Amino acid sequence: MIFSFDAYVTAALFDRAGRAGFALGDGTVRFEAEGGFVTVEAHGGPQGASLGGAALAACVHPSGRGLVTGGDDGRVVWSRLEGDELVATLLAEVKGKWIEHVAASPASGLIAFTAGKEVHVLDAADDSFRRVYAHEKTVSAVAFDPKGKRLAAAGYGGVSLWWGRIADQKPTVMKWAGSHVGLAYSPDGKFLVSAMQENQLHGWRLSDGKDMRMGGYPAKIKSMAFLDKGALLATAGANGAVIWPFAGASGPMGKEAAEIGFSRDSLVVQVAGVDALPVAIAGQDNGRIWACHLRSGRIETLKAEKGAAISSLSVNADGTRLAWGDESGEAGVLAVPDISTRNF
Repeated sequence: MIFSFDAYVTAALFDRAGRAGFALGDGTVRFEAEGGFVTVEAHGGPQGASLGGAALAACVHPSGRGLVTGGDDGRVVWSRLEGDELVATLLAEVKGKWIEHVAASPASGLIAFTAGKEVHVLDAADDSFRRVYAHEKTVSAVAFDPKGKRLAAAGYGGVSLWWGRIADQKPTVMKWAGSHVGLAYSPDGKFLVSAMQENQLHGWRLSDGKDMRMGGYPAKIKSMAFLDKGALLATAGANGAVIWPFAGASGPMGKEAAEIGFSRDSLVVQVAGVDALPVAIAGQDNGRIWACHLRSGRIETLKAEKGAAISSLSVNADGTRLAWGDESGEAGVLAVPDISTRNF
C-alpha cells in the first residue's frame, strides 16, 4: 500500500493494534484504513494556525492507542481512532515553543516532551500530573528506560538522567564533550547510547558510568534501533547499516562494529529492527529499503524504487509489516516476507 501525502513524513509508526500511523509536516496524523487512510488535524488547526502547523515529533501513546505528536504550534496532541471516530486530544501546550521531541513509556504510562531547555512529563492516567525539569542548554532528545521510571535528556555536554515522577531532584549527569542529539536505551536497561552531532556515537554502561566511544562514521547518525532481544544495535550514518554487538556485561566495549549492505552511491539514513529476531531493516537516502538476516547474511530488497530520502521506518510487533515514509511525502506499508518464521 502506497500513500502520497505531499508533506514531509516526520514519523511512521505502528500502534498496539498493528495499525500504521503517519505524523506529517503539514500538522496532520494519518492512519491507514480500509481502502486508504483517514486524517486527524492535530496541529495548525483553528487553535494553532497562526503559529505554524507541523508535526515535529511523534511516538506511540502509552496505552498503545494512536500517536502522541509535538508541533511547532507548542501543542502536544494525542490522535487516535476510537471505533469509527477520529479523536484529537490536547494533552499540553507551551505557548511560543516548538515541541521537537516526544517519548512515551507503556510500562509507566508517562509521556515526556521537550520545550526549549525544559523537559515536561505527563501521566496518561492522571490529567493533573505534571513535572518540569529545567536544563542549562536546549534539550535535543529524550528517552525513557525500559521500565519507564527514568528519563534521559540529551543536550550539549552530555545526558541528564531524571526520575520521571519526582518533583524536586538533581539529575545524574553523564558527561561527554560535544552535542548529543539522539538517545537509545538498551532493552535490558544496562546501556545508554547517544548519537552526536560529530558523526559518532557515545555510550555509557549505567552500572558504573564507564564510557563507550563508537566512531568512524562518515555522516550524522539519524537513527538507531536495537534488535535480536537487545543483543545488537543497528545504526544509520554510513554507506551500509552499522551493527554493534551488545550481548554480555561489557556490550560493545573492546569490540568492532560490522557494516552490512554497503553501497558506494548512497547512505543509510534510517534503520529499524525486529525485537525478537536478528533482522535489521535499512532505508537509504535514495529511497530504497532493504532487510538483512544477520545470521545468514542474506539481504532482501523491500523497496527497490528510488525516490527521496527515507525519513522514518518502523516494524510492527511480530516483524511482518514495515511502515515507511520519505522526505517528499511518499509513504507506505509493506509486508516483510518470512522474517517471523526465520525462513529468510
